[in-house]
Amino acid sequence: MPDCRTQTLTMSSNSTTNSEDIMQVVVGASALSVPVAFSEEAWSLSRTLPTQNLIFLVAMSLLFINLYSFSSIFQKNVRHRIPAFLTRTVVDYGVTLFVVMIVLFALNRLPLFAEPIVAIKRILILSFPASMGAVVVDSFDKE
Repeated sequence: MPDCRTQTLTMSSNSTTNSEDIMQVVVGASALSVPVAFSEEAWSLSRTLPTQNLIFLVAMSLLFINLYSFSSIFQKNVRHRIPAFLTRTVVDYGVTLFVVMIVLFALNRLPLFAEPIVAIKRILILSFPASMGAVVVDSFDKE
């Protein structure tokens, strides 16, 4: 007879993203995006950072989310759960982008209509540290 902890672990490791996971991503993304969002250096960087560097930042964000999810949330067991793994990546990064956008909007540092390229760059730059916080906090209740 299997014990309850094994069944709970099996159930939670097979589950998909739920509202609790999304709230954890919001908290983690907020925790690391808010301090950086108040930095004038981050605002200036959005005007001067070349596109290839921005693409590299996005790739590093996605790589970090995937590596951390793979080792911590999915415990290196994604072979039969690739759709859940990819969904987790998209949800984590998407929620992170949304949180950063809201933070920048609240600070009046999101010139979405006046300078849309600068606004998008700011969101992507701040999403780098925010995505790290998001995936780490998301993994807190995983076993």
